Amino acid sequence: MTRSDLKNQVRRLRFDNGEMTQQQLADKAGVTRQTIIAIEAGKYAPSLPLAFRIARTFEVPIEGVFQYKQEDS
Repeated sequence: MTRSDLKNQVRRLRFDNGEMTQQQLADKAGVTRQTIIAIEAGKYAPSLPLAFRIARTFEVPIEGVFQYKQEDS
């Protein structure tokens, strides 16, 4: 059995980019603030197009925002 985790740096990137609010990021990515909250909390894995939009907002590669770890349990 394996356990998969999708980690993200969204919160850190928001603060590194002029303390961008969740609402500002949501507006740029075309989603609701609640979606950004869920992504930051690790409760929601974004679609691939949304992940790219978030990465492009911060001008970093997608791996700079999201990291996928797969571990054997």
